[in-house]
Amino acid sequence: MFFEIVGEIKQLETFAVGTAIRELDRLRKQYGKGHWRKRKGIARIKLADDSLVMAEIHWYEATGIGGKEYKIKSFVEDI
Repeated sequence: MFFEIVGEIKQLETFAVGTAIRELDRLRKQYGKGHWRKRKGIARIKLADDSLVMAEIHWYEATGIGGKEYKIKSFVEDI
């Protein structure tokens, strides 16, 4: 599903680090070595049909590499 993050991500939380990430080998091969973390947060997003909604999003992040593979986990009510 295509979406664009509008504004800042709130309620940031890291819930997996390093070897606790199942996809760690693939992330290192695809994006490079780094201190990988799996993170989540709440953000306002713009969907492909131009509607704005709040959603919980998850992504992988590493120092020097940045955030990769953002995905929508669930839609939430406005904060």
